[in-house]
Amino acid sequence: MAGLPFDKREGVIWMNGEFVPWENANLHVLSHGLHYGSGVFEGERAYNGKIFKMSEHNQRLLDSGEILGMKIPYTLEEINQACIDTLEKQGYTDAYVRPLAWRGSEMMAISAQDTTINLAIAVWQWPSYFDPAQKLKGIRLDISEWRRPDPATAPCHAKATGLYMICTMSKHAAEAKGYTDAMMFDWRGQVAEATGANVFFVKDGELHTPTPDCFLNGITRQTVIALAEKRQIKVNERVIMPEEMADMEQCFLVGTAAEVTPVSEIGPYNFEVGDITQMLMSDYETEVRA
Repeated sequence: MAGLPFDKREGVIWMNGEFVPWENANLHVLSHGLHYGSGVFEGERAYNGKIFKMSEHNQRLLDSGEILGMKIPYTLEEINQACIDTLEKQGYTDAYVRPLAWRGSEMMAISAQDTTINLAIAVWQWPSYFDPAQKLKGIRLDISEWRRPDPATAPCHAKATGLYMICTMSKHAAEAKGYTDAMMFDWRGQVAEATGANVFFVKDGELHTPTPDCFLNGITRQTVIALAEKRQIKVNERVIMPEEMADMEQCFLVGTAAEVTPVSEIGPYNFEVGDITQMLMSDYETEVRA
């Protein structure tokens, strides 16, 4: 199953209020979302049959749509239930859940006021975003040439499909050099995030993480901050300049797909997979399966 193309998998996808066979969940090539990036999405994980922080994710989906001027025609409660129903229909207990909303094909130009806002929810098994062996010893990150944009130039607080183009480009460039992922700076040259996950550093027993003013304040990020504070670990949300990474002792990424993943290297900077990183990995696993 893992090696199959995503359009050849088995099961059903919830699409605009009904279940359709997986292979029939199609859209027209002239859909506005495909041409102009007018789409928003979420990444959620189910553990032991329960979707972790489902309402928080689906509220962000609605909020992202509002930012893009897309009124998703379902309530939070309806989207939640559709996610639950799709998970059950697919028959999985541990799985990845992907809601996606996009503009349809009624108009094909920059203007899109009369397009239908479509919503689909797919569920599949996705055990680990990063290779488990690499994850245990810490993954290696390149430093991307692309930067997270100024909030005045992009809707950076929406989980919008178009914003991930530079992430794909950054990750491809990193993988071509033998790295697993890439660290992205922002338009000011400050440390921002990886291509699909937020970043934390450890120094002198405290956490340091960039202020999310031009990228998503991830739901996993917020969860890990709460877990650290529960452990009475001080969390410093602040500007982090690249040269500061030389003095950081540990580093890890967090995200729904990444969960908590140790980092051993970012460009010329090296880190250990230390006790705080391992503790938070364990605490997160306990939290999502509670």
